Amino acid sequence: MNERKRQVLLTAQRIFIEKGFASTSVQDILDESGISKGTFYNYFTSKNECLMAILDHGWDEAEVRRRELLIGQDRTDKTVLAKQIIVRMQVNHEKNLLPIFESIFHSNDPELRAFVKKMLLVEFTWLADRIVDIYGKEAEPYAADCAVLLIGMLHQMLRLRSRHAEKELDVEALVQYVIRRIDSIVPDMIQSKDALLENGIFFELGAPLKEQAISKEELLEKLSGFLALLGDDGQPVNKQYVQFLLDELRSENPRIFVLESVVQSFRKAFVGTSHAPEAHELANDVWHQIDALRKDDTSM
Repeated sequence: MNERKRQVLLTAQRIFIEKGFASTSVQDILDESGISKGTFYNYFTSKNECLMAILDHGWDEAEVRRRELLIGQDRTDKTVLAKQIIVRMQVNHEKNLLPIFESIFHSNDPELRAFVKKMLLVEFTWLADRIVDIYGKEAEPYAADCAVLLIGMLHQMLRLRSRHAEKELDVEALVQYVIRRIDSIVPDMIQSKDALLENGIFFELGAPLKEQAISKEELLEKLSGFLALLGDDGQPVNKQYVQFLLDELRSENPRIFVLESVVQSFRKAFVGTSHAPEAHELANDVWHQIDALRKDDTSM
């Protein structure tokens, strides 16, 4: 994504929040961004697609941070799961996405409502997978139920506390509290074999099976282009991270644990720089390649 397109997204997001999505026209975005209608429609096919791109960016940010929290950690550690759950809320707050979600919730736009529904289903799918990580394969038939229960409890507690609590809510304590409730529920479900939702229910309801990742060759091309973009102006250590990723991915047997460590350092090295958005996008692409490598390892 080029810098100009990003600025249009930031401008559109500000206007959506100030005026409300329904009250904002494409012309409002054009006037504030200083771009032509042709340029806008070159970036987005509609105002809806512009808003969805804003939400997608926040989604990707949270996904990368969640992955980084697992580097070198035990996947069964409930403390790590709590931190991963909190990351989604932190990103929504940092990027001021809650007013946008609220406006979609109250809208009658079927396209936007379907988009947010799909995001929620992907979140359920992620959480169900993590529940299996935590509680083991015997919890798999009940993971979908537990994912919905956990998110439902969390959202209702957040809504109640935000409206009626006199003191600031301790989100970390709340997430850990809800996970403790799931601790009590899972063994009972396993013992009683009591499940309401079937495995695969989220996919049946419309969750995508897997996000389409770019190919390894495309990723190598993007990393090479980014390295060329940095030129002589980039910090030597930042360029070294890019070069290391290129070398490791080109090797016959890329090392997953090394890639995980380096891609995190790579992303953080560009935070606060003009190249931060491109670095974040590339980090997300590298993580998808790591997923593919890990899948190949387990299938051998």
